[in-house]
Amino acid sequence: MSITKIAQLIKRGQTALGIEFGSTQIKAVLITTDFRPIASGSYSWENDLQEGIWTYSQEEIFTGLQQSYAQLAANVSSKYHVKIERIGSIGISAMMHGYLVFNHNDELLVPFRTWRNTITGDAADELTKLFNFNIPLRWSIAHLYHAILQKEDHVKDIAYMTTLAGYVHWQLSDQKVIGVGDASGMFPIDQNGQFDRECLEKFDNLPKVQEFSWKIASLLPQVLKAGQVAGYLTKKGAKLLDPTGTLEAGSVMAPPEGDAGTGMISTNSIRQRTGNISVGTSEFSMVVLDKPLKKVHRDIDIVTTPTGLPVAMVHINNCSSDINAWAQIFQEFTGRLGKNITADELFSTLFLDTTKADPDAGGIVNYSYFSGEPVTKTQEGRPLLIRTPNSKFTLANLMLAQLYSAFAPLKIGMDILTNEEEVTTDVMIAQGGLFKTPVVGQQVLCNVLNLPISVMTNASVGGPWGMAVLAQYVASGAIENLEDYLDTKVFVDSEIMTLSPEQKGVKGAAKYLSRYRAALTLENQASVLKDEEN
Repeated sequence: MSITKIAQLIKRGQTALGIEFGSTQIKAVLITTDFRPIASGSYSWENDLQEGIWTYSQEEIFTGLQQSYAQLAANVSSKYHVKIERIGSIGISAMMHGYLVFNHNDELLVPFRTWRNTITGDAADELTKLFNFNIPLRWSIAHLYHAILQKEDHVKDIAYMTTLAGYVHWQLSDQKVIGVGDASGMFPIDQNGQFDRECLEKFDNLPKVQEFSWKIASLLPQVLKAGQVAGYLTKKGAKLLDPTGTLEAGSVMAPPEGDAGTGMISTNSIRQRTGNISVGTSEFSMVVLDKPLKKVHRDIDIVTTPTGLPVAMVHINNCSSDINAWAQIFQEFTGRLGKNITADELFSTLFLDTTKADPDAGGIVNYSYFSGEPVTKTQEGRPLLIRTPNSKFTLANLMLAQLYSAFAPLKIGMDILTNEEEVTTDVMIAQGGLFKTPVVGQQVLCNVLNLPISVMTNASVGGPWGMAVLAQYVASGAIENLEDYLDTKVFVDSEIMTLSPEQKGVKGAAKYLSRYRAALTLENQASVLKDEEN
């Protein structure tokens, strides 16, 4: 499409905007009617550990929103020589789960508690038994019940509880709603795509819950499915998004979704027996089920697609943070040598070097735990590198150990699905920044999981683009079902590359994983090391 044509579409507001609040980056992507990204903007941020709680400040949520949009708008102005005055549809997505609670004056009662917190074990275990349904530590209901068990004073004042995506959507549209995929990370969802009534009643009947005047249903947002109108951008919301006042109100809003849901959209994996893997600060695999699981597993979450179909999710808290930390060390070193290289050049060089590594990473074992990891029963995270005197400590082996450690917990969780539940998929598609360097990360993932893995050409675009597609779907009127819409409209010309496991690599990964499991006690013992207070 020509620049002139795109400029005309922008002027007419025939665009869709997706903004996703990731763990390390807030990214905005603008698309037109052909679904191709025409502009983007981003804002980097990091969670803070404050008094034992992983959090982001309320102020930075909106700073990041505004700056990512401002960068996108500047890119549009520079490339297409027009200003964004109207947008056809907007969608907000974000990291799922966590705890955002407000009083009747719409005031945040406690700092945002993110998915990364693993403090809710007591509550999650009790609720799992009560519901006969797995409640992970990071789910909103686990955080709420944990606060009740801890007798936190703010609980009596709660009037509304939502997710990060739901919160930002509320501020832009004045609507307290949530997409079903994001909702499924707050509280169990029934077959109709609504909060499960039986579980709601069971929660309300808990003795410690009955001490409060509210009912849980009154605190939760309204659940919507993909394609439903979730409100419109208000004048206040337009000013919040674009403080310059250039952007007009009126954009139709899509139901706010979680990053798992947008990952499914961006990999076209929302039909039964399809699956996807998203990697970043955290990682997760999603398999759309064609039959219920045989039993409740504490390491397998049941969430939904944006259309409400049940999904088996293996969620891992830690993935790429340790790789990034090592990369920063190497970048600092090259800087001391007077060499200035870009992040893309650095990661490409490091990842490509793994092709020279020993298949088992030379006996090196790494744990990339910046926070607790429920799938390995690790309460607190301590990044840890272990080697014996005879380990082959080379750059290639170090980086392969880093990639192995990023995927090892995922393998442990997925073994439950494949071995115990006999869940199979017709396709497994991966996405995330680790796959920007072609082949390397994809092949390592193949070998670790011993599965064919596909990567699409949009592998590094991910969630914000998926959210923009959901926004465009709402604007289209959602005449056809979302599965067909993606197949016939969005992914018609998509390119995909599939790799299969390599026998030598599979054996090496298995040997690494054996050491990884054996040394987990050392990772747990490392929690005796505490950060000193500043």
